[in-house]
Amino acid sequence: MEHVEDVWADQAVASGMQVLDLRRLGDTSFEADSLPMPGGRAYGGQVLAQALLAAGHTVDDERHMHSMHGYFLRPGDASRPITFEVEVLRDGRSFSARRTHAFQDDKPILSMIASFQLPQPGPDHQVTMPEVPRPDDVVSALDLLAPHEGHARADYWLKRTAFDLRHIEGSLLFTPDASPKQYQTTWVRLRRPIEASDLVHRALLAFGCDQVMLEPLLRRHGASWMTPGLNFASLDHAMWWHRPARADEWLLYMQDAPTAQGGRGLGGTWIFSEDGRLVASAAQEGMFRLPE
Repeated sequence: MEHVEDVWADQAVASGMQVLDLRRLGDTSFEADSLPMPGGRAYGGQVLAQALLAAGHTVDDERHMHSMHGYFLRPGDASRPITFEVEVLRDGRSFSARRTHAFQDDKPILSMIASFQLPQPGPDHQVTMPEVPRPDDVVSALDLLAPHEGHARADYWLKRTAFDLRHIEGSLLFTPDASPKQYQTTWVRLRRPIEASDLVHRALLAFGCDQVMLEPLLRRHGASWMTPGLNFASLDHAMWWHRPARADEWLLYMQDAPTAQGGRGLGGTWIFSEDGRLVASAAQEGMFRLPE
C-alpha cells in the first residue's frame, strides 16, 4: 500500500528527541522544554517520558526501568520550561526506586515513582500476540490527515507528531467506529530510526503510548476525537516494561476499555514487538465525559 510521502518526519522526530534532551541543573534536578501543542497544554506523554528520563539519569546504566506509576495533577504550559526534581528512594542489591515531580510555578503537574532492576534470570512466559494485518497493510493516520493539510490540528499531527499510528479497526480522528467495540489494535512506530539508549527507547514507549491509551473508550461509546462536547484527559498512567524494545520499530498495541463510570474510564494495553514478544503493558484512567 502506498503511503503519503512524509516530508516532515525528520523534523517531527528531531523535535521530539530535542525535548527529551534534559538540561541538568544539579545532581537530581533537571529542566526541559515542551513541544508546541494545539491549545497550549503540554502533552502528557511527553512530560511522562521526561520524568522517566530524569529518574533514569540518577540510576546506574546497568539497571533497567521496569515499572512506573504516575499521576497527572495539573495541565502544563507548553510555552514554558518544566523543572524535574528526583528523589532517591532506594538503591538495593537488585532494585532502585525513584520519585520524580514535574513543576511549573513551584506547583507539581506530574508526580511519578519508577523502579529499576539489574538484569536477572528467572521463569519466562507471555501471552500470545493476536494474528492481525501487518503494518504495511493498514492505513496510516498520516495518510488520512494529508488531505487536510492547512488545518491547524491536521498540521500538528502531520508536521510535529513523532509517531506513525495505524489503527487496524479504523481511525477515530474524524468519525466514530461504525460498529462500536471496547477493544482496538494499533501499530505504532517512531517515524524515523534513531540512535538512542535503552532508557530513551523505554521512555519513548511511554511518550507514544499516551496518544492512544484511552481511544478504546471512544470506540466503545460511538465517539471520535471530533465529537462535539467531548471532555477527555489523562488522570494517571502505569506502565511495566518486560523485554527490550525499540520505539523506532513497529509495536502492536492490543487495547481494551474494560469500564467507564462516574465521568472516568479505564484503558489497558499489551504492547508486542512485530515478532510477537510482549515488551510492555500499560494502564491508564482518564476523565471521560460525553454530551448528554
